[in-house]
Amino acid sequence: MSAPLSSVTRVGFLVLNEFTMIAFSSAVEVLRMANHISGKPLYSWSVISADGQTVPSSNGLAPAQIGTYEDSGPFDMVFVCGGTNVTRFVDDKVLALLRRIAHDKVILGGLCTGTYALVKAGLLNGYRATIHWENLSALREAHGKIIFVEELFVIDRDRITCTGGIAPIDMMLSVVRERCGKTLVAEISEQFILERVRDSKDRQHIPLAARAGCNRRALVEVAALMEANIEEPLSLEELSQLAGLSQRHLQRLFQEALQVTPSHYYLELRLRRARELLMQTEMSITSITVACGFQSACHFSKCYRALFGKPPSSERRPQGAGAEDAQQRDKPVVHHFAA
Repeated sequence: MSAPLSSVTRVGFLVLNEFTMIAFSSAVEVLRMANHISGKPLYSWSVISADGQTVPSSNGLAPAQIGTYEDSGPFDMVFVCGGTNVTRFVDDKVLALLRRIAHDKVILGGLCTGTYALVKAGLLNGYRATIHWENLSALREAHGKIIFVEELFVIDRDRITCTGGIAPIDMMLSVVRERCGKTLVAEISEQFILERVRDSKDRQHIPLAARAGCNRRALVEVAALMEANIEEPLSLEELSQLAGLSQRHLQRLFQEALQVTPSHYYLELRLRRARELLMQTEMSITSITVACGFQSACHFSKCYRALFGKPPSSERRPQGAGAEDAQQRDKPVVHHFAA
């Protein structure tokens, strides 16, 4: 059994050739800042490669010190750091090392496309996981034993996967919170000038063009109309007229590309805008209700709870407010929207 996140102190970063520097450094910097602010060596970390040789990142820079798993361990947690051409660099040596690390009961994670290496090693079967949106659809299609989701990061038992970019900051802050509490996390966030810490319920933004495919320009144009008309939502008839499409054609476009109705997509778009306002502004819930096109606070609250599993008012509570909130976050969300 792997150690719980609250006992993690020693972290390894297994870098693959052409790994993405921003994802790697985002994760490392959280650990460094935790030590700096606390004045204690809360965490230590090492960079390793499969053979202990220097590995360049995608921008050409390389960590100054790289060791092997044998020489640098033991670790409580190891993250695989991948990049754009990850499929070229996940070889038998990397796969064997990952399986050995898993056998040693070390928590395993993937940053950016590092998740792909865990997939190829067979170490994510039966787990929830995420990966950068460019790779999500293909892996979801090819690996039915893994539950791929669109969240920024996923912590599922002894596996942690993260989308990349600056999302590892949020992911690693979640790890730090488990051991050190929300006060230190807030102090780190202030140092990084973060407006808010995103949690695992936040989904990565996947460009609609990537979801729909380049041959569905009309769908992208309709979605842009929706985004430009949040406070006063357009009707399906108005959207159809502006796009020069029949309502039936518009319904079919959304169903084929996104497996939802236009109304469902529009409602979720408005609810996610509302969540941004709740978490990033001091606007009242009444004002947000109006700004996001809802006729009443009751209707807004009902729809919000259906999507996020909690009422809008809960977003105004400090993170980590209690066990009840944590239990609520862990419940599966069933999407039943009002019209």
